[in-house]
Amino acid sequence: MEDIIFGLDVGTTKICAVVGAVREGRLQIIGLGVEPSRGMKKGMVMDVSEAAVAISSAIEKAEQTSGYALSQAIVSMAGEHISSTNNQGVVAINRAENGVTVQDIERALDVAQAIPIPQNRQIVHLIPREFTIDGQTGVRRPIGMHGARLEVETHIVTAATPALLNLTQCADNVGIRAEEFVLNALASAEAVLDPSERDMGVLIADIGGGTTDLALYTHGNVWHTKVFPVGGYHITNDIAIGLRASFDVAEQVKIQYGDCRPDEIDPDNIFTVEPFGGEKIQVGRQDLAHVIEARVEEIFQLVLQEVRQSGYDGLLPAGIVLTGGTAQLRGITAVAERVLNVPARVAEPKNLHGLVDTLHSPAYATSVGLLRWAMSENHAYRPRPPRQGVWGRRLGNFLKALLPG
Repeated sequence: MEDIIFGLDVGTTKICAVVGAVREGRLQIIGLGVEPSRGMKKGMVMDVSEAAVAISSAIEKAEQTSGYALSQAIVSMAGEHISSTNNQGVVAINRAENGVTVQDIERALDVAQAIPIPQNRQIVHLIPREFTIDGQTGVRRPIGMHGARLEVETHIVTAATPALLNLTQCADNVGIRAEEFVLNALASAEAVLDPSERDMGVLIADIGGGTTDLALYTHGNVWHTKVFPVGGYHITNDIAIGLRASFDVAEQVKIQYGDCRPDEIDPDNIFTVEPFGGEKIQVGRQDLAHVIEARVEEIFQLVLQEVRQSGYDGLLPAGIVLTGGTAQLRGITAVAERVLNVPARVAEPKNLHGLVDTLHSPAYATSVGLLRWAMSENHAYRPRPPRQGVWGRRLGNFLKALLPG
């Protein structure tokens, strides 16, 4: 027996449809479709019809390679409309002689998610970070533990309802039901982070075409998330303006000659480019690197500011892990280490099986991570639209995972 899961990564630069088969707990990639994005900007849908065309093409390729007709998907989510907060839920343990029960956890989570939300926003993620029983902190699996008072710390991610409805409409237009939305950084973390990094303290930065998505992990769970509306598109745009060239020419220049370390490039190293007007010009790679370095440094300054505001400055022993297409820029880790003063590494999806040649790249961390998310405990808990003012949820496998042995 096998379970078929489908992830749809709708990005600013590309649409990636990935189909996986879960066989005895192991993920096998059996379908893949990649298509350049259309109708997207800074992680958000700008044109539903255009975006649906690109999504349809990617899905068709995934269906052809997998042999399955797809009907529902876990969909990636980005954009500056996303925000997050942390909240606590506290309840009395109903029958202390029996220890903590599933019902106790449900009530604690009910309290935790009772936060004021504007009508045009909704909860997308409600992630339990840790539990406390009678002052004993750091509890991860409270079922069966004895005490009188149960507390749960949660990380709550909200998003603008219209933005999610636009994504939903794009999927609906091509016959796909958006089963769940997952923040890019959280999906990428499932694909590239080690458990030891999550425990020690690590920051993952998914730097895509239109956004940079952050997730800070410590004590094994996510403690902070943030989305910035800046990414690889802005680097390319800087190059296009500087060269007075088309965006496509600038993108090719960035990929072929781009570097973030001007001090390490020979000033005599030049290349030829054709700007608007058709007359070729010579450009120094060192000059190009100065342009790229300035924008990349700006991105990491934003990251540093966010880390400081989160209160975890100096508390990330595992450093920063970079994913996303822009993470492939030469020398990007050097800039990250200089600005943030922590170790930096570029990561690609690991432990892949099946149709994986294309996926061995930081650009596909979110795509693979959507499938990993579907297999994780976090997937089992999904807030639903409120009914009579109370948020519902599905605990499923999450609660099962809390049960002893």
